[in-house]
Amino acid sequence: MARHARLTLILMVFSVFSAIVPAQSPTSPLAPSTPSTGDTYVTLGQSAVPLYGPWKFTVGDSPINPKTGQPLWIEPGFDDSNWETVNLIAKNGAVDPLSGMTGYVPGWTVRGHAGYWGYAWYRLVVHVKARPGQKLALAGPSDVDDVYQAFANGQLLGQFGDFSTRTPTAYYTQPMMFSLRQQGGDGAGNTGFSTQVLAFRVFMLASTLEEAADVGGFHSAPLLGDTATLAADYQMSWLELIRGYAVSAAQIPLFGLMALLAFTLILFDRTDSVYLWMGGIFLLQFALSAFSVAGSWTQHISILESQLLGDGLLSALIFAGWAMVWWVWFGRRRPAWTPRAAAGLALIYLITIVIGQEMFSGLVPHRVAAVFLTASVLVRLLFLALQLWIVAGGIRRQGLEGYMVLPAVLLWGVQTFSTELTILHVPVRWETFGLSIRLPHISNLLLVLVVGSLLLRRLLKSIRNQRQMALDVKQAQEVQQVILPESRTELPGLVVESEYRPAREVGGDFFQIIPNKSDGSLLIVAGDVTGKGLKAGMLVAVLVGAIRNQAEHSSDPLFLLQSLNRRLLGRNDAQATCLALRIAADGEALLANAGHTPPYRNGEPLGMEGALPLGMMEDAEFSVMQFTLAQGDRLVLVSDGVAEATDADRQLFGFDRVQELMQTGKSASEVANAAQRFGQEDDISIITVTRASVPEMAYSGSLQSTF
Repeated sequence: MARHARLTLILMVFSVFSAIVPAQSPTSPLAPSTPSTGDTYVTLGQSAVPLYGPWKFTVGDSPINPKTGQPLWIEPGFDDSNWETVNLIAKNGAVDPLSGMTGYVPGWTVRGHAGYWGYAWYRLVVHVKARPGQKLALAGPSDVDDVYQAFANGQLLGQFGDFSTRTPTAYYTQPMMFSLRQQGGDGAGNTGFSTQVLAFRVFMLASTLEEAADVGGFHSAPLLGDTATLAADYQMSWLELIRGYAVSAAQIPLFGLMALLAFTLILFDRTDSVYLWMGGIFLLQFALSAFSVAGSWTQHISILESQLLGDGLLSALIFAGWAMVWWVWFGRRRPAWTPRAAAGLALIYLITIVIGQEMFSGLVPHRVAAVFLTASVLVRLLFLALQLWIVAGGIRRQGLEGYMVLPAVLLWGVQTFSTELTILHVPVRWETFGLSIRLPHISNLLLVLVVGSLLLRRLLKSIRNQRQMALDVKQAQEVQQVILPESRTELPGLVVESEYRPAREVGGDFFQIIPNKSDGSLLIVAGDVTGKGLKAGMLVAVLVGAIRNQAEHSSDPLFLLQSLNRRLLGRNDAQATCLALRIAADGEALLANAGHTPPYRNGEPLGMEGALPLGMMEDAEFSVMQFTLAQGDRLVLVSDGVAEATDADRQLFGFDRVQELMQTGKSASEVANAAQRFGQEDDISIITVTRASVPEMAYSGSLQSTF
């Protein structure tokens, strides 16, 4: 508060003591005997005076004086009487249409130099009377297109921008202040008089022509005065510049928080990629706002860099990103060219904006650049149309969800076409409490609120769906436990053990052990469906039901596989490996295999020809073999989850280790434990069938099914 009070006091002193004294001849030998037309006379106290002019002005650049190696037009004795005359007095209430800064003066494009870009010069002769020993300073114009060098009496005071290259590096206008050298008196009491011949060498980029109709050169008057007073005014100019972009700066943390929120939501639902897209969009918006503010408040980002990255690349990515956000939001998959269309429009927009804004001076004629700039507006319209088309499809498919997204798209359109809305006389800027609030600021704030509410609503729906899915998985797990046989089954002459270890809550392996009461045979069916999780579990339920149904009609393994194959055909990607084994009461066995791992008899794999899995083709042929299971023989059926177990070094358990386990006579549980310890990747199911070494027993008619 004390700092602002001091600034206010200084400005009050400035308003009381500043004076412009026209057409009077000081009694000093430093003053010309015949004042030049257009010279300015200033008597200074503790004050600062705007140098409204009239200034002498011309376009083009100065020739170099061969003797001094300096521009000819900075020399005090140069005759500029044939130059144009420019007055820098602003109309009441005039403001910069882009930054909102006050005291705006139209540039040279409305003073007879339409379409001109490049160098121009301003000159002014100022006769100053100041107190002896008073330190004077010159403040550059607070609003200028685009950069300049300031000279006084043929000496370089300083510059805004980088003039070390052929085309100067330009920055967005910022306050500048330069110290002036004051001449002494004549020894007769006439002290404090000085004559300052001021010259400004200005350069405007070609791209600035596209910003407004009245660009070019000075838009405000430089200030001359007491150093302390100018320092206070310099600070006030910075405060005004900061206020002009304060709302834009406030958007930076807002966009950052929205990006963080969107990226955080992916932790609650990793299957929904819309959170990643939304987070990416707000991260780009964060970068764009930060880039814009940094370019306005610092000299670390040039106008060209700001245009290339901000107006060009980042904007193009944001436009395409919003189209993809809504594409993913509604789960659209057709037509497939939509993502490519968004990427293509982004590339076209980048090209049109680079050429249209003449970021590279002289690349194309100005008239051609104007055509490209118009094309960039059409590309933005296509982006808006693409988003509306996506939302229209969402409305047709999801109703209310689509209507809730529509305001976000319309707000994006308002923000994107805010400049064009001025043609329709729509207000796009307001001054409130010293802050410049523009229509894009309001639309961005509303857009954040709308999108934030949409994200939270989507999250709540996702959480409800996850809870329902978890309940479905639990129920499927319970069903699967019911349809699996007991881990140990004893039949006349046979002992059957089984072990099942699903990789997830619901597995894709299945097996059934079905004894036949009429002839004492045993049917074993084992398999592995493609995929894992709930979908695989549902397919398992379908296959188990089909197995139980077909077994009532026939226990022939080949007939069973053919029936299951027909059941899976036409179910999209529903496939399964499967084997069916029938063991008669006398030990004769018939085995049919559809792509499943062959069984091991007494530690050695049965040699079978390969065959296609179920569900691949209608007339698939399956391998069939007959063998005898003698007394004391041990047959082991394993799923591929055992061989495909993988350790931390990504080494497979492999069939060699499986065979070693088979030869050691490990139980089903021990084999499963060994594979799990190695590193389970897939469902593990193991069935061991051992024919007892006892005299043949009569089949008990009271034997019950193990299902």
